[in-house]
Amino acid sequence: MSTQEQVISIIAEQAMLDTSDVKPEDTLEHLGVDSLGLVEAIFAIEEAFDITVPFNANDPSETDFDISSVAAIVAAVEKLKAEQSK
Repeated sequence: MSTQEQVISIIAEQAMLDTSDVKPEDTLEHLGVDSLGLVEAIFAIEEAFDITVPFNANDPSETDFDISSVAAIVAAVEKLKAEQSK
């Protein structure tokens, strides 16, 4: 399973949607993922990819982890995977 497929699966689970309903250009807000769902998705992403996501739930704008869209999250996860595997 690709990184994108795994991230979409995690986000779909949090949004209670089918994976086919989640597109890379979608925002979490558009998908109905609230702040609690976002935090749960971050934890699930950390567990699935064995990475540490630099995310501040109290102030999401204070992080380098881009959550502006599904595609941005996928790119951020791929970047973290590459950095943390060094």
